[in-house]
Amino acid sequence: MRLRKCLVLASLLPCFLLTLLPASAQIPPVKPDMLAPKIQGIGACAAEPSASLCEEANPKIIANGLGPSPLEENLRRLTDEVGGRVTGSAAMSRAVAWAVAAFRAAGVDNVHTEKYTIPLTWSEGATRLEVLSPAPFPVHLVSVGWSPPTPPGGLEAGLVDVAEAGEADFARAGAAAKGAILLVHSEVGKTWQDLFNDYLRAPGIIDRAVKSGAAAILWMSTRERGLLYRHQNSLVTGELDRLPQAIVAREDAQRLARFLAAGHAVRVRLTMPNQVGGPVEQENVVAEIRGREKPDEFVVLGAHLDSWELGTGALDNGCNATLVIEAARATEATGLRPRRSIRFVLFSGEEQGMLGSWAYVRAHRGELDRAVAVVVYDEGIGRVTGYSLGGRKDIEAAVREILKPVESWGANRHTADAFIGTDNLDFLLEGVPTLVANQEEADYLRDYHASSDTFDKVDIRELKLHTALAAVTVFGIAERAERLGKRQSRAEIEALMKETGLDKQLQTLGYWPMWERKQRGQQK
Repeated sequence: MRLRKCLVLASLLPCFLLTLLPASAQIPPVKPDMLAPKIQGIGACAAEPSASLCEEANPKIIANGLGPSPLEENLRRLTDEVGGRVTGSAAMSRAVAWAVAAFRAAGVDNVHTEKYTIPLTWSEGATRLEVLSPAPFPVHLVSVGWSPPTPPGGLEAGLVDVAEAGEADFARAGAAAKGAILLVHSEVGKTWQDLFNDYLRAPGIIDRAVKSGAAAILWMSTRERGLLYRHQNSLVTGELDRLPQAIVAREDAQRLARFLAAGHAVRVRLTMPNQVGGPVEQENVVAEIRGREKPDEFVVLGAHLDSWELGTGALDNGCNATLVIEAARATEATGLRPRRSIRFVLFSGEEQGMLGSWAYVRAHRGELDRAVAVVVYDEGIGRVTGYSLGGRKDIEAAVREILKPVESWGANRHTADAFIGTDNLDFLLEGVPTLVANQEEADYLRDYHASSDTFDKVDIRELKLHTALAAVTVFGIAERAERLGKRQSRAEIEALMKETGLDKQLQTLGYWPMWERKQRGQQK
């Protein structure tokens, strides 16, 4: 889950020859390419004595990351053999076992799982929409994640078109919305901002639907050609949503809208026998490379392991879960230990409101003063252009210095925005510096959460490049003589939220009361 754009990079797989070249030498491309990158000052973690270790580590990390590796086979096993991994499901348990085995094969320290409890489990039943009048036709749809089931036998009601479902649209619908099934329109999603707006608009629409007395909501798909996907609109603590909701294939939803526009009364029966279970333990998977001088200080490289199950969770977020394991292997294989520890964490429960990373923060709150930074990958396989720094302009110069060795890769242009949407959030609210990889959209938005999110959509060459970049980033942060940035106080975090607009996002998506009650975030 998450939200970006960039320069075209050259073919980089031959970089495993890097250790044979002078620091500023041209890397031989696979074929002639005027944009083939140069490695600039390959050792400079920072302009300090630690640069000498980075001078040795960076070319080895890059060679390990871009050379032969188990990355592709690991990803195939996760996506093809484990498949989609909904938090709380048997498939999620298999994914945890996969991750533990892969980390152990990577040779890193202290591979273990950390348990926490989610409030309920959920799975979709046989979702069906019957058009009873004026003219029956087959409708393709799926339940929204964590939607409550319809009553036994389904829910029969009139269909009311509320267009974009703003205040004026509900005013126009008036009393007709009471007891009705509502049809909400959408635009075709093309950009990160479109996707982000999709999430931001949902809570207000659901509020208005509940106040109007509506029985259920049908959301028009933002994808064309019948492509279906699954989102979740209850994104705070993993609770069940307030109304039955489904996503309807765009073309079918438009056909229903045309009936209504032509003056026909449309009556439908929605059947969603979703299965809801009680609380259950889930696990985050953790591994570590212990620091040589300050092992109690640590940098986190993380991604979420869970996914939706219509596809096999390759772009969101199997490729990046595999990246975290591979970055651990590429770093461990150098035989070099950075000054501080690096923790590699695969979170579960991300799709339900970052539940796993929130649990990790709660469990480790006593040591967050020693957390130097958290780096998260969660945007598929589009080219990395830099990092979103979570509003922390104070860390940009240091990040740029750390990434100077790969300046020509086009991944050293950073943004100071802060947003809800991935596993950095609770660390940010605790005042820890966070970096989230900004990536080009590529094919991510078309396949996001969809039945088409499968192994074949992943560019393995690009994933290897991202792996090398992620490993260089966290090694450089861990090795730096000075901390990347201070841990902010609660007052400083509130100022950051106002400056970036993160406070408005927290309010819109329902997180703000938890911040105010100190259920989430820095306590002092």
